[in-house]
Order: sequence, then C-alpha cells, then structure tokens
Amino acid sequence: MKTDDEGFLYFVGRRDRMIKSSGFRISPTEVEEVLFKSGHLKIAAVIGVPDEVLGQTVKAFVVAREGVDLKAETLREFCAANMPRHMVPKAIEVLDQMPRTTSGKVDYPALRRREGL
Repeated sequence: MKTDDEGFLYFVGRRDRMIKSSGFRISPTEVEEVLFKSGHLKIAAVIGVPDEVLGQTVKAFVVAREGVDLKAETLREFCAANMPRHMVPKAIEVLDQMPRTTSGKVDYPALRRREGL
C-alpha cells in the first residue's frame, strides 16, 4: 500500500498474469501444465505478449530435460493436439536456463523485460 501527497491510499499488488487474447481469458498456469505433459521439459513459463489484432498472444519459455533435443515446433504441435487453439503458444523460445528470483522461483518480470514489456 502507498499514500500520495493528498493522503489517498493505493493498494499495490501482483500484476494480473491472466492473458487476454481474442476475447478469451487464458491462464498461463494451464498452458504450462499442458507443456509439462509433453514429458520433454524441465521447466516452462508462459506470458502474454502484445498483439495488434488479438490484444495478446501466448508466448512460452521452456527449458528441455537433460538429454532431450527439443524443437519448438514439435512442442507447438503437441500443444495444438492437447489444448484449445486460442491457448496454443504463438511463440515458444527454448532457453538453456530459466531466469530465477533470489528465492528460486521463475522470474516472470525478467521474461517480460526480455520481451521489452
């Protein structure tokens, strides 16, 4: 919570992670769960990125499990077969490591900065 010069209180909380695309509300967690079901991933993180037509699109950042030669298109095809079309990531970026906070959680703000958001 913060107070301005006039004494008004403002509640400051977490940013809404919900992705709004083409009239649909998409839970990043649901998309991450389907990505994990592929069996190829060590970790996945999903964010919404701006799109002029749809409002936002889904972008996934993933790290492959040890010994897996992961192709983004293969993972996208898996998603297309296992979730509604509006939830399928438009872009999947394979990373060597996921950015983490000091407490070891995925650093979503760092992923947004990476996208210029």
